[in-house]
Amino acid sequence: MSDRKPAGQFLDAAIDLLHRVREEEAGSVEAAGTLLADTVEEGGRLFAFGAGHSSLAAQDVVYRAGGLALMNLLVVPGVVGVDVMPATLGSALERVDGLAGAVLDSSPLRAGDALVIVSLSGRNALPVEMALNARALGVKVIGVTSVAYAEGTRSRHTSGTFLKDHCDVVLDSKIAVGDAELTLDTVPAPFAPASTVVTTALLQAVMATTAAALADRGIEPPLLRSGNVDGGHEWNGRVLEQYRDRIFYRH
Repeated sequence: MSDRKPAGQFLDAAIDLLHRVREEEAGSVEAAGTLLADTVEEGGRLFAFGAGHSSLAAQDVVYRAGGLALMNLLVVPGVVGVDVMPATLGSALERVDGLAGAVLDSSPLRAGDALVIVSLSGRNALPVEMALNARALGVKVIGVTSVAYAEGTRSRHTSGTFLKDHCDVVLDSKIAVGDAELTLDTVPAPFAPASTVVTTALLQAVMATTAAALADRGIEPPLLRSGNVDGGHEWNGRVLEQYRDRIFYRH
């Protein structure tokens, strides 16, 4: 029996979406995890980027207990997070042509690296150009987006393309256009977004796949442990020192 209270309805909607991505995106998750494992094995570096609330999922895989120590956050000032003032500036910067190129030119990204780009709509200039320019540098790109936006909206990039069109692997979050799971007659707008829940789960599934793939190849996955368990700091110190040439968030 379905729960008629909004909290239960939202959780049911999120669970349904998670079931969908588990069944429909399993191949893409495996491909993404394998791509990252290949990159680690071949000496490449790993980066993640997201703008606005899409940045939350990117940040969740960086310097994360139980996560890969090699995942670095690619920062675009004023775009990563919602701490910029006014908050609307971040949304405006996503639509600025040329910003992605300037960021990549001053970043440590190079051929042989891998970049995860998170963008729910995938329609703005920043994620599209980020993917285009990164691939031109010889960087492998994993896009985490909602393919529904490419079917229900227009691109804001001059090429008319979306993030999904410039990736080596695409993970489809299945989020509907508008990112709101609930409606009520008494509420004038749709509400209760689920993109963060689903996108974060997708990326953690990829991280799990990467760690297991490395172990299967006889390579110890460079995982971080919680600093709140005994020995955690010592463990992390060893990992951070071993891979210091591929970790940028400590400099």
